[in-house]
Amino acid sequence: MKSHPWGVTTLLAAVLVATAFLSLLLGRYPMSLSEVLGALSSGFTGSERDAHSAAETVLFNVRLPRIIVATFVGAALAASGAAYQGIFKNPMVSPDLLGASAGASFGVALGIMLGFPMIGIQLAAFATGLLAVGITVAISARLARDQDSILVMVLSGIVVGSIFMSFVTLIKSVADPYSKLPAITFWLMGSLSGVTSADVGLLVLPMVIGIVPLFLLRWRMNVLSLGDEEALALGINTTRLRLIVVASSTLMIAASVSVSGVVGWVGLVIPHFARLLVGPDYRALLPASLLIGGTYLLLVDDVARSATATEIPLGVLTSLIGAPFFVYLLARVKRGWWA
Repeated sequence: MKSHPWGVTTLLAAVLVATAFLSLLLGRYPMSLSEVLGALSSGFTGSERDAHSAAETVLFNVRLPRIIVATFVGAALAASGAAYQGIFKNPMVSPDLLGASAGASFGVALGIMLGFPMIGIQLAAFATGLLAVGITVAISARLARDQDSILVMVLSGIVVGSIFMSFVTLIKSVADPYSKLPAITFWLMGSLSGVTSADVGLLVLPMVIGIVPLFLLRWRMNVLSLGDEEALALGINTTRLRLIVVASSTLMIAASVSVSGVVGWVGLVIPHFARLLVGPDYRALLPASLLIGGTYLLLVDDVARSATATEIPLGVLTSLIGAPFFVYLLARVKRGWWA
């Protein structure tokens, strides 16, 4: 499959579209295919509004925003993970292990406690997420040796993430137990149950701002795999490249965390799965990671809101699926991470 990466990418796009359409049928309010098609037609053309008013309300106010947000969040986490792995030449880094998710979580918890509006929460999440990644990289650069750089970066990220999560716990201990604390606790578990159309607008702009630089710099990320000396010989400023990629990825992570809460393992597992399908070339790997990540989280959210009477937190499901699957990937990839 690696010999035809763009054919695989096209197939992944078709799978994402099909999954999104099927997700419109799922939920506590039962809807048939004809009702969905009728509501879509009525909603977009303005005809037959009385006949499909209930279906339209569910579709356009609940399911469609949730489907869009689930797709965007999954795509953002997967693309960020792929970008991190490329620029640090480290197969074990991810938004979770670098401390970005924990840092962004601290920013969101602080914003909720202080009563920030959503845009303020996103900015706080971006600042603290970027701070966490910067601390992780600084520690690993100070302590790493060639033979253990991967281990040092992973351990540094775990330490930094633990520190920021301890700050989150501190915020929970002083937050208002009747209004702020329940909101922070529920958000930490990861959920899209409260998503509205307004959240779609708040998520789209950071996604576009973050993903455009990554797409424009895909070939430069390929050059980084050759080493910094080779990249510098080709006229690439590696420091500036890493700064742009880290800032763009962290912006997408912050926006995602502020809307969905903490959703783990997506940024670690999905890029490796995409690499198995299309190879290590970032010109195909980044789009594939976006599409697979969006499809994956959309399917997980379908299970979360449909499997039981009570909605299952997204973070629980992604951990249950992601951890065993990553063990499978470790056993599956025998020719090296970048082969």
